Amino acid sequence: MAAAAGARGAWLAASPRRRRSAARRPKRREAAAAAGTPGAEPEVDGGVVLRRIQEAREDLVISAFWSSALETITGCLRKHLEQLRAPEGPLSEALGHLHLGAPPVEADAASGSVLEETLVPGTCCFKCVCYGIGNFSSCVIARSQLAFLLLLLERCQIPRSHCWVYDPLFSQLEMAVLGALGVVVLRENEEGKRSVCGEPTVFYMPHCGTALYNNLLWRNWSLDALSKVVIIGNSFGGLEERLLTRILHKHYPYVAKILTGLEELAFPQTPRYMDVFNDTSVHWFPVEKLTQLPTDTWAFREEPDYQDCEDLEIIRKQAEEPPRADLSSL
Repeated sequence: MAAAAGARGAWLAASPRRRRSAARRPKRREAAAAAGTPGAEPEVDGGVVLRRIQEAREDLVISAFWSSALETITGCLRKHLEQLRAPEGPLSEALGHLHLGAPPVEADAASGSVLEETLVPGTCCFKCVCYGIGNFSSCVIARSQLAFLLLLLERCQIPRSHCWVYDPLFSQLEMAVLGALGVVVLRENEEGKRSVCGEPTVFYMPHCGTALYNNLLWRNWSLDALSKVVIIGNSFGGLEERLLTRILHKHYPYVAKILTGLEELAFPQTPRYMDVFNDTSVHWFPVEKLTQLPTDTWAFREEPDYQDCEDLEIIRKQAEEPPRADLSSL
């Protein structure tokens, strides 16, 4: 990833961590592909990329992995929806008791459903935000992750126009392809600092750096906001196991503080998709668990800066953003 970021010039990547987890291996492949390393797939046009995405989708649909992973996700989403559909339940009571404000730095609001038996039309609609899938035009792993996202949107009846996608490594071709697929390509590197703005939101973040998860939690650091968040990404339990306790609490305090306030369901592990979704889990935040956290948990709201973090695994934005891509070529 660092090599690709250097080639773009407008992005600043921190030094690579000395100790890599298995969850980071796919990103090295993406970086190699973006840098033109031998073995990467050759540059292709948009039609070829769209066809390959469709092929990856078809492979996923017939796999045992997909059916099992979908069951894991929908089981989590059903519980999440049950929590949100109780207007006078534990959530409102907890909020009334804690008198907590909104999360820091308010931002502007931005068929055959497996959830149709739970969803009542018009009562709840998920949004989706995807970070960090990488260069899917040249990386098989990234392409499978994108195909999974598209299938998830379809099965859960989330309109593609309600899905926002971003990776600083996207090429102009890839942004054009995403536009053709109907998802919304974000123009700014948010560094994961996106508010749910009061709406249930699934964050799809496979194999992202720990700082992205930490930033997302910070941006939604209140009982009300976190109760509307679902994260599909690196196992938080795995992060706790791999990182030294002092490193976790110093550099990623929001991840550290929320570990006892979430429920995590691991993705199935199959040989076919081991590299694509290893160490991946679905996370949501039950109100019952959030209310059991110490009351001073919510008082700490300092924005992460990572000034002395040597193993940061995200690409930071600079004051001046790169030129916008021309999406009209596809």
